[in-house]
Amino acid sequence: MSNDIEEEHSWDASIAKKLPGKIVLVGVAYFEVDAEEPFKQQQLFGRVLSADRATGILLSLEGQRTGEQYRLPPDTRSFQEAGPGEYRLRSTGEVVVNPDFTVTFSIRKQAKAHCNDQVWPRTNI
Repeated sequence: MSNDIEEEHSWDASIAKKLPGKIVLVGVAYFEVDAEEPFKQQQLFGRVLSADRATGILLSLEGQRTGEQYRLPPDTRSFQEAGPGEYRLRSTGEVVVNPDFTVTFSIRKQAKAHCNDQVWPRTNI
């Protein structure tokens, strides 16, 4: 089954055009295959270096992770303009003042395919 329809709607060029140069506060939650609650959460922030539909959104991280880069997927659906104020990262206690955008992503582990050691016949093409 193809994700073409979902992928088509995951990139909004008008939002992507606004991102370079902006400060983005990112939250990532990691889930096991069927879990309701994440097994890990990560928060980070940085300035957008580029936003490209093919390669994703590249951040230059700031704060404790200054000097690192982090690439987000090419998906603008959950980008929201941030309200003014101070945002405290739970994981580090760092405070981000007046970020331009917030975004969250959920990453779910894929179920492992079971292999029954069957040897598949070779096909010559």
